[in-house]
Amino acid sequence: MEFVHEARPMRVVFRPGASVTAVPDEAGRLGLRRVLVVCGPRGAATARAVVDSLGDTCAGLHAQARMHVPVEVADRAVEVARAAGADGCVAVGGGSAIGLGKAIALRTGLPLIAVPSTYSGSEMTPVWGLTEQGVKRTGRDPAVLPRSVVYDTELTLSLPVGLSVTSGINAVAHAAEALYAPDASPLVALMAEEGARAMTHALPGLAADPGDLQVRGRALYGAWLCGATLGATTMGLHHKLCHVLGGTFGLPHAETHTVVLPYVLAHNASAAPEAMAALARALGTEDPALALRNLSIRFGAPRSLAELGLTEPDLAVAAGQAAGQTYPNPRKVTVDGALDLLRAAYEGRAPEPS
Repeated sequence: MEFVHEARPMRVVFRPGASVTAVPDEAGRLGLRRVLVVCGPRGAATARAVVDSLGDTCAGLHAQARMHVPVEVADRAVEVARAAGADGCVAVGGGSAIGLGKAIALRTGLPLIAVPSTYSGSEMTPVWGLTEQGVKRTGRDPAVLPRSVVYDTELTLSLPVGLSVTSGINAVAHAAEALYAPDASPLVALMAEEGARAMTHALPGLAADPGDLQVRGRALYGAWLCGATLGATTMGLHHKLCHVLGGTFGLPHAETHTVVLPYVLAHNASAAPEAMAALARALGTEDPALALRNLSIRFGAPRSLAELGLTEPDLAVAAGQAAGQTYPNPRKVTVDGALDLLRAAYEGRAPEPS
């Protein structure tokens, strides 16, 4: 056995109500006196509660986060942070809000506190992403890793069931690709399997009773573990395809991950038997790809890329972009292979090993 495992410095606070009770304490621990709170337009009401809890420590609220972090949105947020004299940033919301907070941290070096309201996992990684002229660029920089992450189960109560399911499958995608990543370690494998198990077992209960805090907590715990594996390893074909589909074609983030994941798993299955066995244990099934597709569809998630707005001519473009870049994947990525995978996802066929 050979591996390298690097633990990243981060403080995690996990408890109901923490978005209001813990954020001021975390800002104080970091010595922050003027923090800018960022969120998306739909998350402004929740973010204002955080603003109120910060009191005079808050330097303002910037509610302009957008999906896939367009570079012009990031530029404006950096201007706002500098004009406010901010010495730190608090990102409240899903991947878009946290992505914008990371863009501010990347450009300014300001410390970031993340308060996630979805299961996207971005809060656990040093990965940033910016979209410019239809192309999404990503990179890794320790400057964007949040100094503190505040998990508040109550904050996820506002997440509708449909988005909870797609956000949850998005989290499972991180764990799935971590299991076959070239830089995985035994600890990462344990977190990935447990994270996938916690999330997939929580989603049916969440759909049955969206107000159950115990179930919401289990899902958030799974998201934390899945996000940690995303931060610790290098992602493969699935994440590259989703970056292309989101950055170039504007497809919604969580829904795209949900549709694409079963097809990538079926595509990679023969080249990653240990990873598939771990996922099978986590999900309690012999066919993880089909089980994930059935789970998401059962609770109303989209069945196909066509439903998300992709057109048939887009498939070849996306396949060419995905195959034209270098990144690790257990199976060699080719244009034909990516195109076959995308076509199956576009049509919504049952995933089959290829």
